[in-house]
Amino acid sequence: MRKFLAVVKREYLQRVRSKMFLVFTILGPLMLAFFGVLPPLIMGMKTGESTRIAIVDETGRLYPRVYKSIMTGHGETAETNAQGKGALNPGAESRTQKGAGVGEEDYSVEEVRLDGRSIEEVKRGLSERVRRNQLDAFIILPRNILQTGKAEYYGRNTGDIFTRGRIADYLSRAVREQRLADEHIDESRVRALSSPVEFQTQKITETGEESDAGAGFYVVFGVGFIIYISILLYGQVMLAAVIEEKETRIAEILFSSIRSFPLMMGKLIGVSLVALTQLSIWGLAFGAFAIYGVAALAARGVPVQLPHVSAIIYIYFLLFFLMGYFIYATIYALVGSMVTTTQEGGQVALPVIVLLVIGFYLAFPVIRSPNSPLAFWASMFPFFSPITMLVRIVAQTPPLWQILLSLGIGAATIVLLIWIASRIYRVGMLMYGKRASIPEVLRWVRQA
Repeated sequence: MRKFLAVVKREYLQRVRSKMFLVFTILGPLMLAFFGVLPPLIMGMKTGESTRIAIVDETGRLYPRVYKSIMTGHGETAETNAQGKGALNPGAESRTQKGAGVGEEDYSVEEVRLDGRSIEEVKRGLSERVRRNQLDAFIILPRNILQTGKAEYYGRNTGDIFTRGRIADYLSRAVREQRLADEHIDESRVRALSSPVEFQTQKITETGEESDAGAGFYVVFGVGFIIYISILLYGQVMLAAVIEEKETRIAEILFSSIRSFPLMMGKLIGVSLVALTQLSIWGLAFGAFAIYGVAALAARGVPVQLPHVSAIIYIYFLLFFLMGYFIYATIYALVGSMVTTTQEGGQVALPVIVLLVIGFYLAFPVIRSPNSPLAFWASMFPFFSPITMLVRIVAQTPPLWQILLSLGIGAATIVLLIWIASRIYRVGMLMYGKRASIPEVLRWVRQA
């Protein structure tokens, strides 16, 4: 036991003290902040300047609706802007109005009239203003736009698909409303009748009903992804540790003082403790974000609603994570004892990675139908169950006997794999020169 604990301690401390552990431990919460916090903050940033757009309305009657559509779509009504900035005077040659959007850029909208000039002459003048940085873009509304639905957009930065897409949406709304007005249809009535239906999602549980605005899918996907990445990452760590000792001939020295089985188990448990340490640190970082980060984002006008997760889910997460880790780490240890180089290990371990990837992708049909026969058998197969059963639990908790049966099958699989791996590990770690073939591995299992 003392030698076994010494192996566990060595494997744990050697990896916890490494620079890679420190980098990945810090990188995990930073990536969470990068993908979860920065995007809404960046999307809410203002550039500090308005996007200056000129509109040439050949129809002579569509501009007020386009202007109103841009302003109402940007947070203000045309009537509000007209107060104190000048009403929409049909006789004016040009007008500039500024919208003040929240989380979007501002617009300065200007109407340019033909006044007897040709459309080509107006285009040349506006293009020159764009080149001189007096305008960012201009739009031509042809006379037949209500029939064809086609307009022309000219700009210095046509790669800005976000601004161009929003302007197209505002213009589409204005054209639609003008068409309704031409047909003498009350546009406000149509808008009211066309209002979309909003679901108020309530999840029915054993304890009653609770609000769930679709957050369950993100919890399920996040849990499955964390297990997938963690098993893949630390399985590779186990593979590298075994191959390193085989390449450096350290295994020969270790086998002189400790049997192969406690040596292999010490590695498995030591690396698993490293994984749990890192996940615990990430969990604390997520808890700090839930307490302080959400409030800070809400204060900046970026609402973030974290889904409610019951305490039992964390227990199941720990159990199935450990089950998945020991299943795949044992296989990686077996592969490491069969090969002679890291390159060979990566090639032989490819089917193992494929199994893990299949389990991750099976999570999607399981989410859609967590009580289907496919979901049941996928959650019982030990190489898929660390992800698929946990997905079922989060999506729609199955009967307790199914959860216990999945854990029991997984535990039996771990025992069987450890028994097989220990017999292969004992012989394979002392073999050098070539990769072991399948017949040789089977012979080791029978003779060890």
